[in-house]
Amino acid sequence: MAADQTNSAPTRPGPTAELAWEALLDLGTGPGSRVERLERAVRDAVHTGRVPVGAALPPSRQLAESLGVSRWVVTEAYGQLVAEGFLEARTGAATRVSAAAGARPTSPGRARSGGRPATARVGAVPPLPGRARFDLAPGVPDLRHVPRDAWLRAAREAFADASNDDLGQPSPAGHPHARDVVADHLRRARVAAAAHDAVVLTRGATDGMARVATALVEAGHTHLLVEDPSWSVLRDVAARAGLTPVAVPVDDAGADVAALVDASRRTGARAALLTPAHQFPTGSALAPERREAVLAWARSVDGLVVEDDYDAEFRYDRRPVAALQQLDPDRIVLLGSVSKTMSPAFGVGWMVVPARWRESVMRAASPTHGAAAAPSTVDQLTFARFVASGGYDRHLRAARGRYRRRRDAVLDALARELPGAAVSGIAAGMHALLTLPGSPDDPAPDAAHVVREAARREVTVVDLRRYQVRPADRSTTLVLGYGNLADARVDEAVARLADAVRAATRRGTGG
Repeated sequence: MAADQTNSAPTRPGPTAELAWEALLDLGTGPGSRVERLERAVRDAVHTGRVPVGAALPPSRQLAESLGVSRWVVTEAYGQLVAEGFLEARTGAATRVSAAAGARPTSPGRARSGGRPATARVGAVPPLPGRARFDLAPGVPDLRHVPRDAWLRAAREAFADASNDDLGQPSPAGHPHARDVVADHLRRARVAAAAHDAVVLTRGATDGMARVATALVEAGHTHLLVEDPSWSVLRDVAARAGLTPVAVPVDDAGADVAALVDASRRTGARAALLTPAHQFPTGSALAPERREAVLAWARSVDGLVVEDDYDAEFRYDRRPVAALQQLDPDRIVLLGSVSKTMSPAFGVGWMVVPARWRESVMRAASPTHGAAAAPSTVDQLTFARFVASGGYDRHLRAARGRYRRRRDAVLDALARELPGAAVSGIAAGMHALLTLPGSPDDPAPDAAHVVREAARREVTVVDLRRYQVRPADRSTTLVLGYGNLADARVDEAVARLADAVRAATRRGTGG
């Protein structure tokens, strides 16, 4: 790249112009991982016209050197943007900005050209960009089976029965009747020690974590012990509140409690975020002896455990394990939501909060802290009616059977198409870990290369490094989701993934 181009990005470059990428892509210090910030930077550069449609992006190694990041950060961001259709990649050719990336999403009811109102059905909602045809991304439930009719029926009934007082100013903790119903459900389904006044309704697990993190900082906490790997969203929320995440390794028995205790001594951390029922993304469950050990640690340091009840409702080889919270309700906050059981679109969640933390958690929901209060009262009463009528239990039973059958089908297809690959994780949830086949003489391909090859084949998969606190230099493990994969597409999805693995193996280090 010519030196005089570094500080003078062209205003409207042509598709073949040489671009000063280190000037065009500002990763900044905003929220999210470096991968997420690079994805945003690429989108912004295209939407603002600094990078034109059809422009060729530099090879991953070159861009990594320009931006001062690891090559994995670049390959992971490229893979995600290809999967979204924002970039397009062809074997033997450069990765380019796709034609579909050129225009910003238009406002509802307006045409793309001329700014004149589009002729559309009144009240029609323009669709969001679709997911990949073969969606093997984790963390997404089956959106084809969202209980629309049952929810609408519950909403009509709840709204018809609501009193004038019910529709007044909502409480930060949630509507008392909805809290009662959720408490009853958690005692029955999760064996939680959920007193009615301990339940706080939230807009989801992320909202609940934000409130708890704010309360921890207010109480003088500076560090939070987190599983490594783990769901990055909750880690980022805690970091934005002022807590420094401290990585704790995970193995087949869940979080390594001995390492957790050592990290606590080293950093002074007295709070931990754990997923005991079904760890994401390793798929392990916290072993009984470790459950006791983590509670002993919390008591010894006067600490707090935040239990993310991720995927707890979906266990296929046995009854779901009871919530850790019921073993020591004075030391554990239980977080849950309908994001994985139904859909994130509902924005309904809950937490069970120890008495000593309730006041500070309520303060964290005040406008002063920039946090929202509980979900809308109408949504709370609708969910309460849905649960009390048995509709939620019926939905969970149907989903449990659906995911169990789909998991079996995915594992059967992997055994046929990738017989040397290893699948790990307990029979639960909506994802599994896939370790790519390889040997000393014929090493497995890097997972980032498989992600990119899979995207070219309309398959979305995720490299395990996306969820690691400190991403490894090399990865041969994919996180494979099957929640939102249509049953009829399982065999073809796995066949395309296997083809992507073979292509990545042939390419070696790739581009």
